[in-house]
Amino acid sequence: MEKIASFTVNHLKLLPGIYVSRKDHVGKEVVTTFDLRMTRPNFEPVMNTAEMHAMEHLGATFLRNHKEFGDKTIYFGPMGCRTGFYLLLAGDYESKDIVDLVKELFIFIRDYEGEIPGAAAKDCGNYLDLNLPMAKYLAKKYVSEVLENITPEHLIYPE
Repeated sequence: MEKIASFTVNHLKLLPGIYVSRKDHVGKEVVTTFDLRMTRPNFEPVMNTAEMHAMEHLGATFLRNHKEFGDKTIYFGPMGCRTGFYLLLAGDYESKDIVDLVKELFIFIRDYEGEIPGAAAKDCGNYLDLNLPMAKYLAKKYVSEVLENITPEHLIYPE
């Protein structure tokens, strides 16, 4: 069986950043899948599920309500390896095209106060597994260490 594209990326050289993971054609439309890598794989600890779950709720809410990208947002959710998130957008984009959007998203999470949207038994299948303080901490780290001064090596997958 052939390896899928995401398993061909050298994770030993992969830095936190924003990467185009793949582009798919659905009819005449392009769907761009982004790899929003928050931690360095196999070098840093992975994120715990509770903070990732909180970021997922906040991120999906933010993106689907975004003026420009709300109707282009197909999916936002965690990677199984817990080192980042996937963002799927309708349209043909490059990583540099969404840097401002990703900054807005993680600043929103970093600064969020109040009840997490969908954090109730009737709204979520695991509503008790949410950690807002740690989600805010990780969002702050991603913004300050990666997004505020992002460079090409954090936008294009390593060879």
